[in-house]
Amino acid sequence: MAKTQPAVGKQALGSAASTNRFIRDFRINKYLYLMMIPVVAYYLIFHYAPMYGALIAFKEYSPMKGILGSDWVGLKHFQDFFNSYYFWRILKNTIVISLYSLIFEFPAPIILALLINEVRSKSFKRVAQTITYMPYFISLVVICGIITDFTNADGIINTLFTYFGYDGQAMLQKPELFRPIYILSEIWQRIGWESIIYIAALMSIDVEQYEAARMDGASRLKQMFYITLPGILPTISIMLILRMGNLLNVGFEKIILLYNPITYETADVISSFVYRKGLLEFGWSYSSAVGLFNSVINLALLVTANYVSRKVNKNSLW
Repeated sequence: MAKTQPAVGKQALGSAASTNRFIRDFRINKYLYLMMIPVVAYYLIFHYAPMYGALIAFKEYSPMKGILGSDWVGLKHFQDFFNSYYFWRILKNTIVISLYSLIFEFPAPIILALLINEVRSKSFKRVAQTITYMPYFISLVVICGIITDFTNADGIINTLFTYFGYDGQAMLQKPELFRPIYILSEIWQRIGWESIIYIAALMSIDVEQYEAARMDGASRLKQMFYITLPGILPTISIMLILRMGNLLNVGFEKIILLYNPITYETADVISSFVYRKGLLEFGWSYSSAVGLFNSVINLALLVTANYVSRKVNKNSLW
């Protein structure tokens, strides 16, 4: 007992010192802490508190009995999902669309930021940024309406293709065209908005590095590869880790607005499946089990990506 007392005393002193540091820091930055309260409250109310409802994934939920009063069924809903006809189809579609998004959509804002950074005309920069930002602020319902109208049999895209001998058909009625349309529209809608953080990172690079490179005879292309890209690599790493954590969270709102039973074969993903089962077919417990499975996979991808990034380039979230 005598040997453990010094350790306990050190822990108490360490705890008191930490408390004092927090109080001192709060007094200095009290307005920053106050500004943080709405953000913390948002995540506690809308992200952490609803996690209590994940219990229904292990129960046969009944609104009359409530979450705690519903019968416990364990892993029954998970087993039903893994053994269902739709499991491999929606898992494949989710992975394929997510990988397409990672390969084609993720680099797009980086490339746009690099191109804008190379433009010397400030007025052209502002115009280009404004034009690329605009689609992000348009309602998703309007965006999907535009996509549907443009890809109809008599839409502007099919009208243009008819000049090249293509027999115009509604593109969203073809399962093989759904994924390209979805990815291209995602790039068009998000490229400008997502480039903001990379443009901000570019602004933090020391201009003297470019001046020294020019004096050494480095071309603008070499400056991009040896100064610009390494300068924004930490930002790219963090954004990639965050993207990996949401890799399987394909936006179900856009999927639901664009797909139809004909394109379920290539368009139906985990989130849209959860929507149909949970809200349209009232399978609350089953859909919660599917959603929980998706969240666990995303968490595993996030932890793995963070670990790999920390080992490879020393950049990580934690």
